[in-house]
Amino acid sequence: MEEIKKLVLNDVHEALGGKLIPFAGYNMAVRYTSDIEEHMAVRNGVGVFDVSHMGEFFLRGPKALELIQKITSNDASKLTPGRAQYSCFPNNQGGIVDDLIVYKMSDEEYMLVVNASNMQKDWDWVSGHNDLDVELENASDQYCLFAVQGPKATAVLQKLTSVNLSEIKYYHFEQGAIAGADDVIISATGYTGSGGFELYVKNKDAKTVWDAVFEAGKDEGIQPIGLGARDTLRMEMGFCLYGNDINDTTSPLEAGLGWITKFTKVFTNSEALKIQKEDGVAQKLVGFEMIDKGIPRHDYILENEAGEEIGIVTSGTQSPMLSKGIGMGYVKKEYANPETIIYVAVRKRKLKAEIKKLPLVTI
Repeated sequence: MEEIKKLVLNDVHEALGGKLIPFAGYNMAVRYTSDIEEHMAVRNGVGVFDVSHMGEFFLRGPKALELIQKITSNDASKLTPGRAQYSCFPNNQGGIVDDLIVYKMSDEEYMLVVNASNMQKDWDWVSGHNDLDVELENASDQYCLFAVQGPKATAVLQKLTSVNLSEIKYYHFEQGAIAGADDVIISATGYTGSGGFELYVKNKDAKTVWDAVFEAGKDEGIQPIGLGARDTLRMEMGFCLYGNDINDTTSPLEAGLGWITKFTKVFTNSEALKIQKEDGVAQKLVGFEMIDKGIPRHDYILENEAGEEIGIVTSGTQSPMLSKGIGMGYVKKEYANPETIIYVAVRKRKLKAEIKKLPLVTI
């Protein structure tokens, strides 16, 4: 049995009444009140996720960029210091090792933020391809990560820092002091679609920053938010979750990630993916809304009107914003166009749904 790790602020989450469950090797709060209440707090106000389980790798040296270019699908040469980029590690079989965010700290230093469930796999992947003498550091146990999300997040955090948060564009970041903690990485790279920032904080400063953020947000009704609402928020946006919507067997092109797959350079399996792009994919990841009442669940079969199997659900939930079931899934490409009617097989019933353009909710 793998030992379940505790977050630095585990006791805080217990004291807040969080329901803690094992997730990606960590004891994580799935909710504090209700998924719907927490979801709407982020959409309308401000909420804080403790996502300190995420992994942070630092790559340093004159060839750090060359290594990143070799193992990621996006073109990191476009980055300047203070910018971040969504990307993925393609594997040699046409699938994805993991999706990640690449941060350019300086010309010879980058931070890669990876999923907790893949941390060891990713470390082995990066290390195994490092034939360029790049200095690698796995700093995952040194940082806490707080995602302060929602339309009121900027106003709350601005009380705690002299950094002009309104000037940090989406997928940009600054380093500065927050609530007296130095060298916090303040990043506009949220997973909710409602705006806000992610704060990379050294462990020693975690409790101070967490308490200060909640004190600053009292008048705005700030709330702690669990994994349940994190999942419903990202599904409304159509953001992929590794292990559900993308995995070792799904191509980035099938997953709608062609925009982070740049063939202006050579990277892992790029030749095969280039051929796939030219030939076209057989299936595509789509978003859909339920017409009939019901909630699509992971691994439910998708069918056409004749009852033929055309795909599979990868993620599904009840959307608090739309008050109806929504989902994501892979379908044969001929069924991938918006407004196409499909059916979700739920036990012996066939529930009607409609393909929609992502995001499913416009904020």
